[in-house]
Amino acid sequence: MLIDMILFVLAAISFIPIMTGYCAHSHGRSFWLWFALGWLLPLASFFLLIALVARDELDPGRQLVREARQILREAEKKAVKSE
Repeated sequence: MLIDMILFVLAAISFIPIMTGYCAHSHGRSFWLWFALGWLLPLASFFLLIALVARDELDPGRQLVREARQILREAEKKAVKSE
């Protein structure tokens, strides 16, 4: 019973570091770095990551790069279909 409770508490505590690492990885940042920061500073690291991602998403230059990548992907798909 005690081991089950300890495992449950560890799983609950590791939720924020795992989510922080996953968000970082999905936006091209290091999973392990942000996972470690999530353990050291759980809420601060999560909000810092959200601020960095928001800054990247709102940057007009990055928006243009994303649009250009999308156009290239679509062109590659059309080229593969036509072959």
